[in-house]
Amino acid sequence: MPVAPPLRSLEIDLPACPQVLVDLSLLLHDEGANTNRIGALIEADMALAAAVVRSVNSALFGLMRRVESVTEAVRYLGTREVAMLTYEIGLRGAFPPMPLLDALWERASRRGLAMGRAAGVLDIDPWLAHSAGLFAECGQAALVAHDADGYDAMVKRQPDALARIDTEIAHYGVSHAALGGALCQAWGMAGEISETVRQRPLALATMVVPTATPLNPPADDWQHEPPMVRKLMALMAAIDLALAAADAAVLARACAELARPAGVDAGLLQQAAAAGVARVGG
Repeated sequence: MPVAPPLRSLEIDLPACPQVLVDLSLLLHDEGANTNRIGALIEADMALAAAVVRSVNSALFGLMRRVESVTEAVRYLGTREVAMLTYEIGLRGAFPPMPLLDALWERASRRGLAMGRAAGVLDIDPWLAHSAGLFAECGQAALVAHDADGYDAMVKRQPDALARIDTEIAHYGVSHAALGGALCQAWGMAGEISETVRQRPLALATMVVPTATPLNPPADDWQHEPPMVRKLMALMAAIDLALAAADAAVLARACAELARPAGVDAGLLQQAAAAGVARVGG
């Protein structure tokens, strides 16, 4: 799916996909690729390899022993999780380091990992789920990189990302969700990922309880989206709520609201979200 023409005219730069991620994407689609080739590709970038090994040895992955190389990490964790960890580090490195983004990257890491580990319950490709979770807020990162002080002030005035969308459009001409979808397209991610990122506000708005402040969700209806995108939207929203430590009753109500338009079983959605977050220590 090409980047929408109106987004091409914005004076907001989207970072280019690092070459190592382009090469990794091609290698992952090569049925003849093995762990040694994948490890060697990542290890060719010494800084990236060191960051991957350091992250794999963190408490988040809970390995019983330290790994010393990317290839060893692939053997212990599997290709998907190491590849997505490489994407995470590459995505983070594509933006300037700043404290304002630290919490965003932490959420992205945990969301992506939880979604990837929860995906099987709903018959979702774990790679798609992990990727969508990782890139969910990349549009906010782009806005921060474009206007750190201005966007920081906007966040302080309106902490809720969903309620902030109208202000983003008025100020920048685009929402963080649309910008995130464009970045996913620019980086060659699957169409289901870019559309899930773009439509994340629709899933979040679906969970809003009737007593909450009225919001204006995107005009597009869930039914306009392919079944896989609807599943990803629902899982992402449920995982976000579970990561926020919502109690079981709140999560059950939210999953009931999400399950209907997503075409999934509410009980399975709740089970997937709770289990995925539990597996990353949430």
